[in-house]
Amino acid sequence: MHEASKAIMRRSMDQRFATKYLVGDGIDIGAGPDSIGAYASLFPLVKSVRAWDMPDGDAMLMASVADASLDFVHSSHCLEHLEDPYVALGHWLRICRPGGYLVVIIPDEDLYEQGVFPSTFNPTHRWSFTISKRESWSPRSVNLLDLLGRFNDVADVIKVELLDHAYLYGMDRFDQTLMPVTEAAIEFVLRKRTPEDIQCRGIYPAR
Repeated sequence: MHEASKAIMRRSMDQRFATKYLVGDGIDIGAGPDSIGAYASLFPLVKSVRAWDMPDGDAMLMASVADASLDFVHSSHCLEHLEDPYVALGHWLRICRPGGYLVVIIPDEDLYEQGVFPSTFNPTHRWSFTISKRESWSPRSVNLLDLLGRFNDVADVIKVELLDHAYLYGMDRFDQTLMPVTEAAIEFVLRKRTPEDIQCRGIYPAR
């Protein structure tokens, strides 16, 4: 299903997306046919959104995109397909300008894969994700808080949220994202530190 489109109504009711996160010139990594650029009119401070997908190059390395060239980097349900999410996140932050935002949605392993990996709902998933667990049933599980912690010197964690809008708990196992409104994911937002932030690590940076 079109997971980025599902998020639009929720995001349109959170003014931070329109006034901070999705502002200026951005890129939508792994957009496919569902780029947030189609909804740019709902976020009036967006100047441009480049949809990036496989014909444009390796989404993990983003080799042809210049350092610090974008005001925001968006990705919906792409990170789980890449060879190394740690390397990918580093490059996604590399192309974001200081003070800019990285907005990412990934599937939650319990809500989406539901105890089975490799994923039976999407066999191209290389990783499963959880916000934080001591142990996981998945042999390829990534604790998101551990992943984000690798970049504490580069970016501030602004938001981490489990997206279970309209999720039907207690149902027999099936891919609930096939339903038109159900999300089974995690959304996180990072703000790339500015040189001033890095020099003043003891001062909470202005949001």
